[in-house]
Amino acid sequence: MEQTIVRPIKHPKDIKKFVTFPFGLYKDDPVWVPPLIGDQMNYFNPSKNPYYDHSEVQLFLAERNGKIVGRITAHTNKQHNLFHNDNVGFFGFFESVDDQEVADRLLKTATDWLKLHGCDIIRGPMNLSVNDECGLLIDNFSTPPFVMMTHNLPYYESLILNHGFVKSKDLYAYHMISDNIPDRLQRFADIIHKKEGVKVTSLAKNKEDLKRDLETIFTIYRSAWERNWGFVPMTTKEFDNLVKTLLPIVDPDLVFIAYYNDEPVGFSVALPDYNIILKKMKGRVLPFGAFKALYYKNKLSRLRVLVMGLIKEYQKRGIDGLFYYHTFKNGLAKGYNEGEFSWVLEDNYEMNNVAKKLGATVHKTYRVFDKSIT
Repeated sequence: MEQTIVRPIKHPKDIKKFVTFPFGLYKDDPVWVPPLIGDQMNYFNPSKNPYYDHSEVQLFLAERNGKIVGRITAHTNKQHNLFHNDNVGFFGFFESVDDQEVADRLLKTATDWLKLHGCDIIRGPMNLSVNDECGLLIDNFSTPPFVMMTHNLPYYESLILNHGFVKSKDLYAYHMISDNIPDRLQRFADIIHKKEGVKVTSLAKNKEDLKRDLETIFTIYRSAWERNWGFVPMTTKEFDNLVKTLLPIVDPDLVFIAYYNDEPVGFSVALPDYNIILKKMKGRVLPFGAFKALYYKNKLSRLRVLVMGLIKEYQKRGIDGLFYYHTFKNGLAKGYNEGEFSWVLEDNYEMNNVAKKLGATVHKTYRVFDKSIT
């Protein structure tokens, strides 16, 4: 049997091979959602992804007998290491045939590359950081992922564990279906709304006020998550790039900013689950992808609560409950009756308790792994 060869990608045409490899790997998986090839190509373009402004990224392909059998990225994250004062390196975009030798060579290559870059721990999967898609799905492979959540083949966990990785952290995805605002949430919202000084507004729709709201959200973001595990502060360019990516699919009525005595103290973002559209587009906008997107846009019934956070001084005041209330209220009015709250750290006891009190249950678990680099 010919040995597996792992080689770094150096030519743009190989980036397309890297991007399209999963299309064959998941061809028989009914719930896999193909990414837009053009978007992925831009993601790995240093001139279009501001992540490359502060960190290094190397793509690798594994080949056997001239056929691609796996892929992986190894990447530093200088923002993470400066903030946490450590030397963690990361792997991501891991895909492999069900073969331990292939996985071992991919993971060893990523580890060796990170060691050369001064890292003493390899962590992943991160695509490319906690601000992007992250974590390996370890259960419930039979239901489709919500927008911007990962999906992978069931054997990946064994491939990674057999290479000496250990669990670092679990990330929970909570799921619920409801045609009504839960009574408990309605009562809670009525109480909090009566408190003096609490106000929740939706994202502005006009250009000038939208710019103001986005600046407010960025300011809150940098403060509200700084104590969270794995937090990586976005640069202004990264935030602007994320906004540019998400604005076409954002519904302003599902994005909220909370004010306490007219001071912005938190925000929440829920996204329509555009994965149903991406699945129909099969990775391509042309020739009919745009028409499919328009056709299915009004048929969406699922939401993902993507992010929710409050400045520390205003936590535990019930404002997060107001975010959930307004998401239910506006979402139900628009025909959304199914939602996912994701992701929630396994040891974020407050957010886990809130989700459970709403009647949501954990339906998917995503795991991040670590391994010491010696």
